[in-house]
Amino acid sequence: MLPGLNTLLSRYAESMMWLARYMERIENLARLIEVTEAFVRGPDGRTSWDTIVQINSDEERFSALYPAATEQDYLQFYITDVANSSSIKAMANSVRENARSVRPLISTEMWMQLNVFTRWVLDLQASDIRRTGLSALCNRIKQDCQTHMGVTEGTLYRDQAWLFYLLGRHMERSDQITRLIDTRYHTLLPQEEVGSEIDTTQWASVLRSAAAYHAFRRLQPVTTTPANVVGFLLKNEGFPRSLALNLRQTDSVLGALSTHYNLRKQCYAVQERLADLRASLEDQTAEEIIIRGLHEYMHWIQGQIETIQTELVTAYWPPAATQHVSDASVAQ
Repeated sequence: MLPGLNTLLSRYAESMMWLARYMERIENLARLIEVTEAFVRGPDGRTSWDTIVQINSDEERFSALYPAATEQDYLQFYITDVANSSSIKAMANSVRENARSVRPLISTEMWMQLNVFTRWVLDLQASDIRRTGLSALCNRIKQDCQTHMGVTEGTLYRDQAWLFYLLGRHMERSDQITRLIDTRYHTLLPQEEVGSEIDTTQWASVLRSAAAYHAFRRLQPVTTTPANVVGFLLKNEGFPRSLALNLRQTDSVLGALSTHYNLRKQCYAVQERLADLRASLEDQTAEEIIIRGLHEYMHWIQGQIETIQTELVTAYWPPAATQHVSDASVAQ
C-alpha cells in the first residue's frame, strides 16, 4: 500500500491516472476512426472525418497543419502525426512514459503488454495507413487496449495505485461520452427525416462509436430515436461507458480514497461537485435535456469534469510536483 501522498507518491498517483486516461483515449479514438470510415456520411455522401476533429476540439490545430484537409490528412493527424498530441502515436508515447514512471507499482505482465503495444504503435508510419487495412489496424489497437484492461484487472494490486487508475478511466469515459453525444447529435439531427433508413443507420453509428450498439439493442430491439440513444448513453446504469455509471464509479473511488486512505479532506470538494452533477442528471429525462438544450448541457458537464480534474490536481499533486507526461513527444 502506498503510505501517503508525498511528492514522490503524488507523482505515482498522477501517472497512474494519466496511464488509464490515455489508454481509454487511444481505444476510443481507434473506434471513432473505424466507425466514421464505415458509417458516418455527410450530405454529399462522403465520409465525415471532420466530426472526429470536432469531438476532440482540434479544429484550430488541424487546420494549421493540414489546410487542404484530405482524407489521408485526417488519418495521419490522428494516427501517426506526433505533432498532434492527440494522435494515437503521441498518446502511446505518453502511455509508455507514464508506465515507466510507475514501473515499481505495476505488474510485470502489465508492463510487458504495454511495452509491446506501445513499441508497435511508435513504429507505425504514415505509409502504413491504407484504406483497405484501416479497419484491421483499428481493430488491433482496440484489442490491445482491451487486453491491457484485462491484464490490469487481473494483476494490478488493489491499493491507491489501483484507485487512481480507476479514477482516470472513469473520468476519461465521462468526458468522451459527452463529447461524442454533443458533436454527433448536432451533426446528424438536421440532415434526415427522423425515422428514415439513413437516420437510423447514422444513429446506430453513434452507438457503435461508444461500443454501445449491442447493449442498446438488448434494451431497445425495435425503436431507435435520438432521445433513446441520448438517454442510454447518458443515463443507463448498466452500460460501462454511460455518463451516469462513470460518475457513480468516480464517486465510489473517491469514497474509497477518503475512507481507507485518510484522504477525506482532499476528496470532499470533488465529491460535493459530483453529487450536484449526478443529481442534475438524475432529475431530468433525456427528452427534457434535449428540449432545454443538449449542447449547452453537455458543455456544462464538460466544464464540471474539467473543474473536477483541476481540483484533483490541487488536492493530490501540486504543480511543483508534477512529472507525468501529458503532452507527448515521441522518443526517437
